[in-house]
Amino acid sequence: MKWLEELFGIKATDINQFIVKAGTNLILAILILVIGFWLAKVLAKTMRRILRSSNVDEGLITFSASFVSMVVKVMVVVTAIAQLGVHMSSFVALLGAAGLAIGLAFSGTLSNFAGGIMILVLKPFKVGDTILTQDEKGEVKEIQIFNTYLYTTDNKVIILPNGPVANGNITNFTKADKRRVDWMFSISYGDNFEFAKKLLEKFIAEDERILKDPEVFIGIHLLNTSSVDITVRAWVLTDDVLPVFYMLNEKVYKQFEENGLHFPFPQMDVHVKSEPKAN
Repeated sequence: MKWLEELFGIKATDINQFIVKAGTNLILAILILVIGFWLAKVLAKTMRRILRSSNVDEGLITFSASFVSMVVKVMVVVTAIAQLGVHMSSFVALLGAAGLAIGLAFSGTLSNFAGGIMILVLKPFKVGDTILTQDEKGEVKEIQIFNTYLYTTDNKVIILPNGPVANGNITNFTKADKRRVDWMFSISYGDNFEFAKKLLEKFIAEDERILKDPEVFIGIHLLNTSSVDITVRAWVLTDDVLPVFYMLNEKVYKQFEENGLHFPFPQMDVHVKSEPKAN
């Protein structure tokens, strides 16, 4: 160590003290990061548990938990940097100088954060609703500070940024208590429409899930080229839409032909005219 003293004028004791101090600060900074990130996770879980016990909206729960986790992590990182000996006044000045660039770089992220707040305040949907937005359809599982998570019927996870979701078109399939189910059935020309109508009324009356008010509508929708198209409209509770839809399709397929009604298919009449024989 004498050569360092002769070359730089630094005493060996000062070097040892610097190494010990720097090593201690580095170890403390790492401990702060590890413990702080663990604490952020614990706080997020605790907040979820407390809010769920208070019957708070699930979207607000996931949003608040992710927000608290992010804030704690930022504070932990800043504390760890300060522990390493970086003066926070210099650090803040550096952030201020780079603020414009950071703002431009994260403009989309800030838009997503604002979109998340708009979703929670305006409530176009909540956790558990089935929605169509940004050409994606699924059940809302989480509303976080930057993204909304949708689960499709085949269990794919779709992650959508909150900004475009909040500012785009949203179709909510489960927000209303009841919905209308529409069918289109076709019978052949020559089949008895009144009989087909009575048969459909019978199928509908047998299913208690179909509501009596509003009244069920059955009528001829179109006299098509090869078929008579019948429209059926009925109202059900939102949860019963798909079961009722498939039920009536199955009954019509099984019993229409059994009762003398025919499913049409495209037809073309060809008339052959014979030429008179030459003498």
